[in-house]
Amino acid sequence: MIIGETPLPAGALGVDAVAMTMRFGDFVALDNVALKVRPGTFHALLGENGAGKSTLVKCIMGYYHPTEGDVLVGGREQAIANPKDAHALGLGMVYQHFTLVPAMTVAENLVLARDDVPAVLEWTKEKKQLAAFLARMPFKVPLDSRVSDISAGERQKCEILKQLYLKRRFLILDEPTSVLTPGEADEVLGMLRDMVLGGDLTILMITHKFREVMAFADEVTILRRGKLAGHGKVADLTPDNMARMMIGAEELTIQPARVGGVGEARLELDKLSALDDAGAIAVRGVSLAVRGGEIVGIAGVSGNGQRQLVEVLAGQREAESGEVRVAGDIYRASREEMRRHKMSLLPEEPLKNACVGGMSVADNIAFREFDRAPFASGGWWLNRTAFRDDAEKKIAQYKIKTRTPDTPISALSGGNVQRTVLARELGGDVEVLIAANPCFGLDFAAVAQIHAEIMAARNRGAAVLLVSEDLDELLELSDRLVVMFHGQFVYEARASEADLTEIGRHMAGH
Repeated sequence: MIIGETPLPAGALGVDAVAMTMRFGDFVALDNVALKVRPGTFHALLGENGAGKSTLVKCIMGYYHPTEGDVLVGGREQAIANPKDAHALGLGMVYQHFTLVPAMTVAENLVLARDDVPAVLEWTKEKKQLAAFLARMPFKVPLDSRVSDISAGERQKCEILKQLYLKRRFLILDEPTSVLTPGEADEVLGMLRDMVLGGDLTILMITHKFREVMAFADEVTILRRGKLAGHGKVADLTPDNMARMMIGAEELTIQPARVGGVGEARLELDKLSALDDAGAIAVRGVSLAVRGGEIVGIAGVSGNGQRQLVEVLAGQREAESGEVRVAGDIYRASREEMRRHKMSLLPEEPLKNACVGGMSVADNIAFREFDRAPFASGGWWLNRTAFRDDAEKKIAQYKIKTRTPDTPISALSGGNVQRTVLARELGGDVEVLIAANPCFGLDFAAVAQIHAEIMAARNRGAAVLLVSEDLDELLELSDRLVVMFHGQFVYEARASEADLTEIGRHMAGH
């Protein structure tokens, strides 16, 4: 690490990435990218999946060594060989996934993150110093609680406080609000913004939420396919300007208008309970009816039983008690029942839950009907030409980017895997659709297409159950909204009348 004769300036630090290029073999992840984050500002970094955001911040933090280009900290060039060098300069990062040790207390996590931990700790002295540190901080956390016992929102606050405790003055936040309720997100970002305005901190935030960019960021840098697509002051831009820079010339699918009347109940849950993998109750006696021609959205912070509920409906987990009915019939999630009731699933992590990675795109598209005509004769003689013809038609219709129908589906991007699942699940008649975080981590074009397909299914009379951790997505698509907390449905409202504060309060269990 090159340390100049003069020390780095006090307070918030500025960081510049200059002519940053990063190659992995023949693949160019970053192509001559420039980033200028001025000291004492809140800067947003936007871009589609694969645009180069993570690669850029990993170059700044010393996880990657760029093929070309330099990092300037406080206006001076620094050779950051590893994350320890970055930390010594006052640079820190809060990751999308928690790095705290769940079995340890908040205090233990903070103290043991230091580089200078003594062999024997005087906990009375340490806790006194931690209390004095917390008194200067904008938000509080329970020092003596085990991390496993506190909420997701409190854990995210701990991750941020850990970086501030370690005296970081330039902080990179990677999708920091993905596990927070709307109220917690505004609280955390608002408090960090106050520290930025106070001159103590500079923030670089990777996000996909335009609402947060508009509310908290001063400036924005936008990447597209490894290149700089645009930058500027947030005050001079609109979400539409920024989206256009992110996607370039690609046309977005237009979402159809909400039309049609509501029909009979198609999907009914009656006092349904289910256990998690450790045998604890995850879903607690929930009851709900979803009617034809409506989308019912289930909101909640991750880990409140949504995953287990979807797994019961998908046939991946046995219900502990209660029952599910589809069109009035008892439903046990067999393949025959799904076919008979024209039930479709868009599961979370589709490559893991809805596909066989080593099999081709054509084979994955055919899973629903492979043993029926025209794909099979007598239930076993497979017609490969019919597989391929159907796949080619659906690849074109659903804009699946694949070299050929015979390409293994694991070679496709996340958005194209989900498009393939869409083609299979929505390619025929659908009367019940269950979608779980269907757009998580996908690019703008894929999100627009999936939203349009879900709305089109609803307009054709399907009963749609949409489980999502993205509240904006739920408010955009749902007719009715239900909040799930600790395995129970705790709030219900028409989406058009839903109050964001009230939803957030129930998501947090208040």
